[in-house]
Amino acid sequence: MSLPEHHPLVVVGGGPAGAAAAAYLARESRGPLLIERTSAPQHKVCGEFLSWEAQAYLDELGLDLLALGAAPIGAVRIAEGAELVEAALPFAGLGLSRRSLDEALLARAEALGAEIRRGPVVREVAPGNGWLAVRLRGGEEIAADAVFLATGKHDLRAPRRPASDNRLIGFKTYFALAPNQAAELRGAVEVVLFDGGYAGLQMVEGGMTNLCLLARTDLFERAGKSWGRLLGLLRERCPHLGARLDGAAELLDKPLTVSQVPYGFIHRPAADDPSGLYRLGDQMGVIPSFCGDGMAIALHSAKLAARSHLAHEGAAAYHRRIAADVGGPIRLAQRVYGLSQAAPARRGLMAGFRLFPGLVGALARWTRIPAPLIRTG
Repeated sequence: MSLPEHHPLVVVGGGPAGAAAAAYLARESRGPLLIERTSAPQHKVCGEFLSWEAQAYLDELGLDLLALGAAPIGAVRIAEGAELVEAALPFAGLGLSRRSLDEALLARAEALGAEIRRGPVVREVAPGNGWLAVRLRGGEEIAADAVFLATGKHDLRAPRRPASDNRLIGFKTYFALAPNQAAELRGAVEVVLFDGGYAGLQMVEGGMTNLCLLARTDLFERAGKSWGRLLGLLRERCPHLGARLDGAAELLDKPLTVSQVPYGFIHRPAADDPSGLYRLGDQMGVIPSFCGDGMAIALHSAKLAARSHLAHEGAAAYHRRIAADVGGPIRLAQRVYGLSQAAPARRGLMAGFRLFPGLVGALARWTRIPAPLIRTG
């Protein structure tokens, strides 16, 4: 029997976490093999908000986000029913599509020395005979000394995350807004709260508006499991959203979707975790997307995992450290999300935002990785 192909370092997944980890490793002359299941640039279900933390990591890796067309964002608006509250963000944000960001990061990782292999689908990562076995669809196997698992919200056969009882379905599409609505939205990110979920609106490159929304399965079922009917229902329930989309043209043939979004998940190292397996991004922890810190967490995990491996600290030490870094923001964001889903608490939140607009900015700070933990340089 022939021996499997061997690569010391394998990154599974070419999103922000995986591509950044590959770039960091390659920069230290440890050129990894990165396996990305998509063979061409694709859109992803994501709010596409880049906080200052995410920008710091991307700048460190050599990406010029403004040259990629990123849209500046300086304010946040919270809408519930007919009510709207606005506050300045405590930092300057940017909006950039995952299609553009992911491709730029993959190109940067390749330029630094990573090998990018597109198209193969990884089915399983399992302990092998002194290595980790990365098993592909079709039966091929790659032996690796260390694996950086960055498959987003998708699970492999093993090792698996705990099953999620989350009943949320995520939808993402783009609109070309009417000129007056585009002018009003420009420079802000908007969060629309409603019974059964919430939606986010912001501009990205090329004047496109990202609409990313989360809806409970029962709400989607009441809409006949139809995207058009769901959107029509939400436009009726949420006057602000209805006004934003008045005269808008949807730019995708159909929305992208992801089911059973595991908000609140934080991986805790266990005794039987495979040695040398580093979980990155959503494989490490999943924060409610309204806080806009998901990509920062992904990039933070990439940098920390690369540094931990290069320093021979091991995966268990990395998982303990990253859980300590992101656990607080994830838990707080999960509590705020829970409040937003109960009508009386949601009204209380809006009253608090109305009386104390600075509370919106404070929550934006508290649901982020603490500034002293951002590891650049």
